[in-house]
Amino acid sequence: MFKRINGIQHIGVAVHDMDASLKFYRKYFGMDIPFFDSVAAAPLMTIYTRDEVITKRASMICNLQGGCAMEVIRPTSFEPTDMAFELRMGDLGITHTFIKSTDVAASHAFCAANGAPGLTPLAALPNGDATFSLKDLDGNIFQYLPYHTKYTDNGHHSLGAAGCSIGVSDMDTALGLYRDVLGYDKVVYDHTGTFDDWANLPGGDQAYRRVMLTQSQQPGGGFAQVTGETFIELVMAQDRTGRKIYQDRQWADPGFVHLGYDVRGMQALGEDLAKKGYGFTCDSNDALDMGNTKVHCVYIEDRDGTLLELIEVYKVPIIEKWGVFLNVEKRDPLKPLPNFMLKALRFSRIRD
Repeated sequence: MFKRINGIQHIGVAVHDMDASLKFYRKYFGMDIPFFDSVAAAPLMTIYTRDEVITKRASMICNLQGGCAMEVIRPTSFEPTDMAFELRMGDLGITHTFIKSTDVAASHAFCAANGAPGLTPLAALPNGDATFSLKDLDGNIFQYLPYHTKYTDNGHHSLGAAGCSIGVSDMDTALGLYRDVLGYDKVVYDHTGTFDDWANLPGGDQAYRRVMLTQSQQPGGGFAQVTGETFIELVMAQDRTGRKIYQDRQWADPGFVHLGYDVRGMQALGEDLAKKGYGFTCDSNDALDMGNTKVHCVYIEDRDGTLLELIEVYKVPIIEKWGVFLNVEKRDPLKPLPNFMLKALRFSRIRD
């Protein structure tokens, strides 16, 4: 039976103020196209929400210039709880999200001119590429990476999300999952030491091993032309054991709550993952409705408890307000959507 992990679909981020955060992401990251925005119960997540069914507002957004999506979440049935300690690089879980830019210096200039919070100076990644970081309204860290391909051009300085950095307690174990099982098998860099690009981030003066991964296979799925290449950076603190970012908190509390992968052949993939020790912790078992989007969602965990969502999409809105949807179940899983259909998403663009 066919099975494939196409690549990263989205990063899940939970926030305090949904509307303000969505506006922030439009301004700084160009994430101005919503696939859905709805309030619903989250029965799938009870294992991560203290055995209670919570409700939450969720909005899936993207930048049509390129990059993967972000799912922005705000609980509506409880007040979210912030971390009780300051997050440091190498803490266990998703510490920050990467954002693509075709001109990192120009993006930095825009962010500086517009008073972006937590803005760090231009610096170099471990491989020498230009980078900088900023914080959103909740203090979540976003780090810009250079990327030289746009799907389309709407004039925004930034592209969309490029992946994320994940703190792990054991690098070899983490590579066994993210590289060998989930297919991010191409090493961009692998360096140990202290790093200039983290000098202004919490704990950035300490020593870390940083391994940046991407896929050797071409990204697949209908949105592969937009998503492009994505990256996972695994980080292991050398002088301490990282703290769990979601220790004593629950899913939908502020922070980066999960990393979502686009997949095909969920049943066969699940059997394979279970044999390798990464069985589903929760499973929608069927098509899950999120507004007018229908998907099959499951979760697995890495060895440090970071949540990884696997999503098989069945139906996705192209222009929801016009009732234009795409049923992708019977499509070739490697065939991209036609350009006219992808570019039609611009009609859903939100302008501030």
